[in-house]
Amino acid sequence: MEYASCANQGDGIRSPCRKVAAPKITWAGLSPQSQKAILSSLDDRMSNTSRGKDERLLIQRCQIRLAPTLFAVEQSPPPRRFFAPVPLLNPMSLAILVCLFLVFYALIGYPLLIALLARLFPRPWQTSASTATDFSLTIVVCVRDAASLIIARIENLLACQWRGPLEILIYCDGCSEATLSLLREHPFPGLRIIQSPHSCGKTTGLNSAIPLASHPIVVLCDVRQSFASDALLLLTAPFANPSVAAVSGLLDIAPSDTGSGRGVDLYWRMETLLREREGQFDSVIGCTGAICAIRRDLYTPLPEDTLLDDVVIPMRLAVAGGRVLYEPNARAFDPQTLDPEVEKRRKRRTLVGNFQMLERHPSWILPWKNRLWWQLISHKYLRLLVPWLLIAVVFMTALAPKTPLILFLVAGQVVAYTCALAGWMFPRIRSRSLTVPAGFVLLQISCLAAFFAYLKHRKNYLALWQQPTPSA
Repeated sequence: MEYASCANQGDGIRSPCRKVAAPKITWAGLSPQSQKAILSSLDDRMSNTSRGKDERLLIQRCQIRLAPTLFAVEQSPPPRRFFAPVPLLNPMSLAILVCLFLVFYALIGYPLLIALLARLFPRPWQTSASTATDFSLTIVVCVRDAASLIIARIENLLACQWRGPLEILIYCDGCSEATLSLLREHPFPGLRIIQSPHSCGKTTGLNSAIPLASHPIVVLCDVRQSFASDALLLLTAPFANPSVAAVSGLLDIAPSDTGSGRGVDLYWRMETLLREREGQFDSVIGCTGAICAIRRDLYTPLPEDTLLDDVVIPMRLAVAGGRVLYEPNARAFDPQTLDPEVEKRRKRRTLVGNFQMLERHPSWILPWKNRLWWQLISHKYLRLLVPWLLIAVVFMTALAPKTPLILFLVAGQVVAYTCALAGWMFPRIRSRSLTVPAGFVLLQISCLAAFFAYLKHRKNYLALWQQPTPSA
C-alpha cells in the first residue's frame, strides 16, 4: 500500500504528488512520547523551508495521519523472548500469591503472630495464697476392654503427688468381664466404676461420668498414657484463679522411626508450642484429651456423636467467658509412636470433627459471639483450606503465562513434592529435607480425605471411631 504526499509551492500552485512507501507501523500504534518526538523532529527539519511549513500544515490538517510516512519508519521485529510478555502481577499471578499467602498464614504466619501478641500483651494467671492441694479432685478415665493397661494406669495415677481428697471414676464402655473383674478387685477405696453394657463412645462416657464426680475439679485422661509425678499438681494449680475454666497439659509422644512419621512429630511439636502461646495471650483453642482438667459445674453435656470433645468442651467454656490455659510442665507420656497410617486415621477423625464443629457452632466465628473467633478461624478452620489452596496453586501455575515468578513456583513445587515422595519411598531416611515434606503432604491428604469422610458420615459420625482394642 502507498500514500500520496502533496504540498503547495506557493501562490496557490500545488507541486506534483509524490508516492511514499507505506510505514511499517501506524501513528495510532506509537506511544505519546514517540508521537511527540516525531512532531519535534518535523519542527527541527522543516522550520526553515516553505515546503516544510506547507507539509507541516498539511499534516496538521490531516490529523497527523501522514507523519510516519515522512520518515519511512521501519520497526525491527521484537527479539525472541523465553518469557511471555505479561506483567509480573497479572490476575493469575495475583491469585496464586493470595493462595500462597493464606497457606503461609495458616501454617507459619498465625503462630508467629500469636507468639508476638503473647510477648507484647501477656495475660499471666495469678494464684492466691492457696495451693493446688486445697482442691479435691476427681479423675475420669474412659476405657474399652483395657485389661492389659487399666491396673498400671490406676497405679500411675495413685503415684502422682496429691495430698487432697482424690476419686477415680472409670467409665467402662462395653468392657469385657476380665476388665471389670480387675477393677472390682482393686483395693483403692476412691475407685468408682460406671458400666455401660454396650460401646457408646467416649462422649457418652464423659456425659455420664462428669456429672457424677464428687469433687469440683475433674481431670480427663485416657488409659494408654501415663502422668509425670507432678502432673496433677501443675495441672490444677491455675484453678486458684476463678476465671480459669480449664487447663490443658502436654502430651509427650514417643518419636516415630519412619521418615514421614518424623515429619508428623515436627508438626506435633509446633502444635504444642502454638497452644502454649495461645494460652499466654488469652486461651487455648482446644485441649489435649489425654491430660486436661475442667471445672465440673461448668460442664454441659455434649451430643453423643461429638468427634472433637477436647476442642468443643474448652471452646464452650471460653465462649461462656472462662479462660482455657496451657501448662506445658504438666506432662503425660504416650508410648505409641506417631505411625503415619495410625496418625492419618486419627487426624482424619479430628479434621472431620472440625467440619462437624463448624456445622454445629457457626456462631463461634462471629466476633460479637466469641472473643476467640479469629484464633479459631486461624488455628482450626483455615487449615482445612490448605490442601485445596495448594491444589489451586498447582493448576494455576500450570495454566499461567510463564513469567520468572511462575517458573520459580513451578520449580519449587516440583522439588517439594519430589522430596515428599522420596520420604514415603525411603522411610528410613531421617533427613528433614525429606521427612518434613512427607509429613506435611501426609497431613494434607488426611485433610482432603476428612472432607469426603465428613460428607459420607454426616448421618453416622460414630462410624469414624476406629479405636484399637487391647487384648483382654
